[in-house]
Amino acid sequence: MSMKLSFARLERLVSNMSEFTNKLLNKKLRHSRVRSRIIGTAERPRLSVSISNRHVNAQIINDAEGKTLAASTSVGAKKDDLSISNKAAFVGADIAKKAKKAKVTTVSFDRGSRRYAKRLQSLADAARAEGLEF
Repeated sequence: MSMKLSFARLERLVSNMSEFTNKLLNKKLRHSRVRSRIIGTAERPRLSVSISNRHVNAQIINDAEGKTLAASTSVGAKKDDLSISNKAAFVGADIAKKAKKAKVTTVSFDRGSRRYAKRLQSLADAARAEGLEF
């Protein structure tokens, strides 16, 4: 019963919000939906991806211990002349190499609130090409 009330309140809030606030709320709801299903364990850690307008970040996280096993970013990588898709491919290959050093072969792919589209797909394909399984 309380679940229905919260969704009814949410719908009322959404109808009174600006377009930008509504977009942020939908993004937060998508992210929480994805994170409710994906949990990183010691055997299968979580590959979390964050993509901004200029840079791409990826982390391999063991949620059971709360530790980051490997991380990669395009911030200091001297790849500023590349497009975001190419930066994502670079980060995907780099995170897969770092995962091999950390003795991680399989991961759960956490796309966050983003659709599995061009940028995420290029990161995932590059990571798979380097031997990371998900």
